[in-house]
Amino acid sequence: MNDILTNELSIHPGTKHPLGATPLAPGSVNFTVVSELADSVHLCLFTDSDKPWRETDRIALHRGEGDVWCVRVDGIPEGSTYGYRVDGPWDPVEGHLFLPEKLLLDPCAKHIPLPSKFSPSMRSMRPDKHPIRADSGIHAPRATVPFPDEYDWEDDTPPRLAMKDSVFCEMHVKGFTKLKPEVPEELRGTYAGLAHESTIEYLRDLGITTVQLLPVHQHLDDGFLLEKGLVNYWGYNTIGFFAPEARYASGSDPVTEFRDMVKAFHRAGMEVILDVVYNHTGEAGLTGPTTIFRGFDNLRYYHTETLYPGEYRDTTGCGNSVDLSHPHSLKLVMKSLRYWVTEMHVDGFRFDLAVEMGRCPEKFSRWAPFFQAVFQDPVLDKVKMIAEPWDLGTNGYQLGNFPVNWAELNGKFRDDVRQFWRGDPGVDGNFASRLTGSEALFSHNRRGPGASVNLITSHDGFTLHDLVSYNGKHNLANGEGNRDGDNHNISYNHGAEGPTDDPEILELRRRQIRNFLTTLICSQGTPFLTAGDERLRTQHGNNNTYCQDNELSWISWADTAEAQENREFFKRLVALRRSQPSLRRSKFFTGELDPDSGLADVCWIRRDGKIKRSSDWNQKKSGAFGMMIHGADEERSLLFFFNARHEKTKFHFPDIEVNSWELLIDTAEPDAKTRILAKESESHLIDRSLQIWGQA
Repeated sequence: MNDILTNELSIHPGTKHPLGATPLAPGSVNFTVVSELADSVHLCLFTDSDKPWRETDRIALHRGEGDVWCVRVDGIPEGSTYGYRVDGPWDPVEGHLFLPEKLLLDPCAKHIPLPSKFSPSMRSMRPDKHPIRADSGIHAPRATVPFPDEYDWEDDTPPRLAMKDSVFCEMHVKGFTKLKPEVPEELRGTYAGLAHESTIEYLRDLGITTVQLLPVHQHLDDGFLLEKGLVNYWGYNTIGFFAPEARYASGSDPVTEFRDMVKAFHRAGMEVILDVVYNHTGEAGLTGPTTIFRGFDNLRYYHTETLYPGEYRDTTGCGNSVDLSHPHSLKLVMKSLRYWVTEMHVDGFRFDLAVEMGRCPEKFSRWAPFFQAVFQDPVLDKVKMIAEPWDLGTNGYQLGNFPVNWAELNGKFRDDVRQFWRGDPGVDGNFASRLTGSEALFSHNRRGPGASVNLITSHDGFTLHDLVSYNGKHNLANGEGNRDGDNHNISYNHGAEGPTDDPEILELRRRQIRNFLTTLICSQGTPFLTAGDERLRTQHGNNNTYCQDNELSWISWADTAEAQENREFFKRLVALRRSQPSLRRSKFFTGELDPDSGLADVCWIRRDGKIKRSSDWNQKKSGAFGMMIHGADEERSLLFFFNARHEKTKFHFPDIEVNSWELLIDTAEPDAKTRILAKESESHLIDRSLQIWGQA
């Protein structure tokens, strides 16, 4: 390829540090990329504001030491965009896929001005492994040439909340405010919409401390979805590890708008966690679009089969898996994480399919290169690191096996709690373990209860309303014949599939929702709420709305009386959690007896008020027992009665040195007034309900 110059530009050798495009002065930028096996790398500039798709300048980068290519260019017009063309060997059998006809995105691009979507011109290989020489320059995503950054963070200070004191709320940037009437219409569905005072006040009023955003890295809409008139709504198809998604910006500057949003949350004392996808990219399989890593150095970024380097090792189900055991990819991901903390001020990360990030190259290890790099990093040491502890590869379920400074999404909490409240037999012991922080999973490497991120639902699956309203998924709107989405939902419709007018079924469903929320908020660990569950949001039985950018996914802000009641009940739960240190322990229960009271820090109670024996856990008719947390050091003792049976059940209060008990929560009566009972009394719980009593 030859240089093409249509602008009056000044070209210089450049420097190899730092990676990416670094502004030195207005219009003067140092461009640096890495490619080990390339024969040539060219910078492509697009400077024509009238025809922004037209490549105006093509400039060769110089190969420096090692695998670094760089050039400095002066005189670039403001508003220009850029990409790269990389030439090298084409040998699909050996895994070499260089094709200069494909315009590539800078792996370190920080500002991508437009949403990115698939085009057939981005494909580089046919099924027969012959190259596709179509030029992708018109359709490929490009980055904005950077100018000096002058953002003022003012006095921004991260809250730095302990996990045990946090209440997470997972949400989609667009879906949370798209229909919110208090947000100005032009800001709905954007970073600015989340930063709006009405949004933040709503979350603070609920008691949320930490918002966890579904992926905000720039992503690529899949071709098969675009053909059906759908999009990749969730955004788990990343192509830009540094760039905030352009489609969530109300204006032309997603970087500044994202920073303003983070600053607004911090001023309210709240944290911002990012759901990040470093395990795969939007380039999919070998016949997918070539937009970034594949064109720079396929073998250095993706896991390939040892004996067949032309084939991907896919443990993500998305066509490719990023190889973080290689220094190039590891360096890039670490640079990305530090950027989001230091330059964008986020408070932590939830890692999608995090097991893949610990494969080196195939077997998972908690001391894989990525985890070692995170452990010693002084920037990342200060923020929350949360694993989704599974992937789709061999031995891909690794719950409890992440390093000491990590928390994990507790899938066993979700499943065991769902089974218990559905009334499944033989799960009392598992349920009790989840209530107390899942010690067996997390204590072996000196972690506390806060390492367990407890969830009932998430974006991936039924909403809480649908969990108690549907026995099966209803995903026909996705255009995949209802074959997509999880079949193992552990749900129960309580007598009618979907909507019903039966008042008894409706009341039972609402009571079950309260049971789930109470269990979630009052268990040891870090509670995780899916946005909208507090207001009975439904997706009409669709448990995989990844492609539904419409009202099926957006949160409805139309308030019904039932939604208001449920929201107020949730607020009471969070307030109770905040007021009771015994619900937010930093250490696991020990079972040791208090020398003054003779009581253990946690006791399991039979329905007759006696302490449970080992044999009691194996009784045929399960689903009804009590738990008492003994309040040492002047803390209040708490007593829980759980009745997952389909019948009314009587509970006796335990015979201990407590004069009386005050009713704090009753899921059968969400607005129940406080009442106090003497310790000799008994309490009758209707079917599928729970009560919490506090020492009066």
